[in-house]
Order: sequence, then structure tokens, then C-alpha cells
Amino acid sequence: MNYEELLTKAYDEVEVSPEAKNSECGRFEILKVEGHFQGTRTAITNFCQVADCLRREQEHLAKFLFKELATSGYVDGGRLILDRKINSKIINNKIEEYAKQFVFCGNCKKPDTELVEEGGKIYLRCLACGKKQEVYKI
Repeated sequence: MNYEELLTKAYDEVEVSPEAKNSECGRFEILKVEGHFQGTRTAITNFCQVADCLRREQEHLAKFLFKELATSGYVDGGRLILDRKINSKIINNKIEEYAKQFVFCGNCKKPDTELVEEGGKIYLRCLACGKKQEVYKI
């Protein structure tokens, strides 16, 4: 067998998880927020899916948004509730900033990273190129 045949055979044998099949976001796509206003509050209904697409903890992303949007709030199940009305365009811009700082590698620009804590500091470690860079704590 040549390389192409072996590669095709390997792709056929790989099982895709149900989560990956049902995912609404692509490999390099940041899912846009969906939500509505509840009185003087903003409810982001797909917050859980946004955090999953970024492969980050909901609490970490929520803490970043609270700080950047200068508001308080809480995570309620899969929703994020912000204590003031905020336009979805502003929220999406802040999520893109989060991805640049805490998801994409500064060296190779790939999203294959993880946050690790060592000695009281947080590092962004790239699983693709191996670079480890310090990021600030939120």
C-alpha cells in the first residue's frame, strides 16, 4: 500500500465522538453569542457552547467577560447572565480578544493550546509547536 491508501484507511477507521459530530463550531471558528435582554440584564443562551468551542472552562471565560465588560453576573446552567444590557457585537469582540490572549498560540497561531498552572503562574502551552508562554491571571 502507498501512503495515500494508508491515509485513507486510517481516516476510515477513526471514530468520531458524538460531541464532535453534533458540534456547531468549526475547527478555527469562534461561535457567535446568542441571547436576549431580560429587563436590565443580558442573557447569553449559548454560553456553554461558546466555551466548548474555545475549549476553555466556562468560569474562566465568564471571569474575563465580567472584567472586560465592567459588569457582574453569573453562570446559570449553560447560560451567562450579565447584570446590564450589552450589545452582542461588543460581547463577540471581547470573546475574540479572549481567544487571542488565551486560546491561540503566539508562535504558530493555532488553537491547539491548553492553560496550565505552574508555581502560581498561568501558562498557555501549545500542543502543536510546544511553545509555552505566560499569560496574566484574570
